[in-house]
Amino acid sequence: MVEPVDKAARPGRRQIQSMQTREVVVASAGELFLANGYVGTSIEAIAARAGVAVQTIYNSVGNKPALLSAVLDAAVAGPNAPSTVPEFMQDRVALAPDVEGVIAVLADWFAEGMPRSQAVFTAISQAAAVDPAVAKLRDERAQQRLAHYRLAAAAIRQRGGLANGMSDDDAAAAIFTLGHPDSYATLVAQFGWSLARYRDWIHTSLLGILS
Repeated sequence: MVEPVDKAARPGRRQIQSMQTREVVVASAGELFLANGYVGTSIEAIAARAGVAVQTIYNSVGNKPALLSAVLDAAVAGPNAPSTVPEFMQDRVALAPDVEGVIAVLADWFAEGMPRSQAVFTAISQAAAVDPAVAKLRDERAQQRLAHYRLAAAAIRQRGGLANGMSDDDAAAAIFTLGHPDSYATLVAQFGWSLARYRDWIHTSLLGILS
């Protein structure tokens, strides 16, 4: 007996082409944002780089702030795409057997994701100073990261951590602060720390705070 094919599970040709177009648009936007700055990059320039019409930009991704958000998503996900960061991090945390395991997952993630995304975070910070829409994006994404770190804090508590009475909110704030893009930029880009030293600093600091 031939099993029925679930057509909904397989993207059609048009959907695949749309996904490919979006990837090209986001990659082109990222290249230009990092080379020329957010303000110095126009939708028209992104369209020309991607080889598509301007309207295709709006149809596939959206306006400039939406493009910047998509560029950040692509940078932080990296080779893990199309899985999102919350998706694959949830899977990684679920496999951690104890408090140190969860903290190791977090430290490894910061060392993995920051080299790809720190320049994009810098572009967002610079653009936020002149564009209220990007300032809103910056704040919303920060709140999203904090919410995800609350989930990590809950996972640490479930494994016997936070024995010092720290709340999940305070634990999330500690993770947020230690893993902030500005901390990476200062320690690695400015002070010249190696990635290994940065990762070990995150790991040791979180162990001291959250165990």
